[in-house]
Amino acid sequence: MMETLIYGTTEITYSIDYSNRKTLGISVNPDGKVIVNAPVDTFKEKIEEKIIKRAPWILKQQRFFTSFGEKMPPRRYISGESHLYLGKQYILRVTEGKHNSVSFKGHSFVVETLRATSPKNATSVERLMKEWYKERAKTKFAEIAEPIIQRFKKYGVEPTLLYIQNMENRWGSCTPKGKIILNTELIKAPKPCIEYVIMHELCHLVHQRHTHAFYDLLTTEMPDWERWKNKLEQLMH
Repeated sequence: MMETLIYGTTEITYSIDYSNRKTLGISVNPDGKVIVNAPVDTFKEKIEEKIIKRAPWILKQQRFFTSFGEKMPPRRYISGESHLYLGKQYILRVTEGKHNSVSFKGHSFVVETLRATSPKNATSVERLMKEWYKERAKTKFAEIAEPIIQRFKKYGVEPTLLYIQNMENRWGSCTPKGKIILNTELIKAPKPCIEYVIMHELCHLVHQRHTHAFYDLLTTEMPDWERWKNKLEQLMH
């Protein structure tokens, strides 16, 4: 359910996601949607107070995402369409063959399916592509994360697990027990963007909240992190 709050002459529309978390947080998705993450017993007045306090930042984030123009149209998984991998565009070629497979040939993704002319083929191609992305993500994320994890050992922290899954509103997250979760979609972004997300979550093992100390640590370990954060949102929104 969407809620609306008036800030000056501007309407801020938001949704509330209640959970067992302890703190009240606000996020702005690349599509401009405002999500309030709140503990289950939070009063509406406290939520509105938080939104008003964070309104300048919320509006700034929405303007930032709007500056990149229209969102990329949904993928149709047909020949001639472009798809991202590690920040680069590859043309999709769908062919009929004896196996279901995904491979690289030149600057193309080649997806071979058993029924290339079937009306349901796009669904098959989508499934094969997503499976391929997930497998690549498992390998590449572990490879990219390892040297960063080693660097963070000097702060006395180390993730208990690196886990890959699809997430609607986040690039990554970190559980209180030290499990770092990375969004499978990150495999489409340039390597420094992936490094930024991993770095961000590792910083949470040292500083749980987004305090000045958190951002000081992030800047120490990755001085140009804002560049890659912006690049990630520009490329993937």
